[in-house]
Amino acid sequence: MARHAGVSVSTVSYVLNDSGSVAPARRARVLDAVRVLNYAPNEAARGLKRRSAPTIGLVVPELSNQFFALLVEGVEQAAAARGVLVVLCAPEATDGGESLNGRLLRSQRLNGIIYLSGASTSPTSLLELMRLGPIVLVDEQVPGFDLPAIVSDNRRGARQVAQHVLEAGHRKIAVIGGPEGLWTSQQRLAGYREALAAAGIEPDAVPVFGGSYRQESGTELAAKALSGPPAERPTALLCANDLMAIGVLEYCRSEGISVPEELSVVGFDDLPLVSLLTPRLTTVRQPARDMGERAANLLFELIDDKVDVPAPEPFPALLQIRDSVATPLGSS
Repeated sequence: MARHAGVSVSTVSYVLNDSGSVAPARRARVLDAVRVLNYAPNEAARGLKRRSAPTIGLVVPELSNQFFALLVEGVEQAAAARGVLVVLCAPEATDGGESLNGRLLRSQRLNGIIYLSGASTSPTSLLELMRLGPIVLVDEQVPGFDLPAIVSDNRRGARQVAQHVLEAGHRKIAVIGGPEGLWTSQQRLAGYREALAAAGIEPDAVPVFGGSYRQESGTELAAKALSGPPAERPTALLCANDLMAIGVLEYCRSEGISVPEELSVVGFDDLPLVSLLTPRLTTVRQPARDMGERAANLLFELIDDKVDVPAPEPFPALLQIRDSVATPLGSS
């Protein structure tokens, strides 16, 4: 375009965007080039250049966890329906970590942020991001921050899956929990403890192994939980997410421990892949994609300065009974 008209790129930009002073002769050459070349401006690019396109930030701990990836899909779907751009940051996927992504987000002139908290959440970083505009949390609540959060009923879901294990006859139980300090970890552990207490088992007597929500964490902690003599080992492991439960299954295969005949295993999240495992994993379903979509729509309402936005109700967390729980050996 600029070459055809014999002018600079900036002159073309001034004419097309009507944003600068251009001599009549040069303006005529640019408009003639537009006609000859049948040029149609890229409106999306122009919106980006002018910073007129609404833009939100989306912070996720990582994308290797399928649960987070599904949440991102929900956010993207809601954003696309409104013509909103999404700037995605995964702090744990970059060497720079959260501070690098914080600088990136601050440079984007965002209208708001959807924040999926991770184990390494920095209150300082969150405070910095709050200066950019409204923030909606997803899947976690952060102590000390009065921010709207889209979550599921983690406590009830954990209580239900623990009750299922107890009803199968298990009394020698151990927990592979999530990262210490995370709201989801605390809620799920509380649900397990409620079910244990209701069954007459002292919750404090049940071993709890703190994990990282990653698959390798489940493998490592299964080795610890099952390290004692066979007669003293737990007959069931309550895993605070599916990835750690998959790690437990991996350890059991390597050690020749049969699931569920010798050990029952349950998870939390209901990732799409767990129904394809052998055995198919009993777990608790969180509607990840729906949670992401609702978080985006709530953020849009806050950006629009709607004052009567009701506090979001938790999504139900539903027990999914499959094949990884059985009556313990020796039970009548």
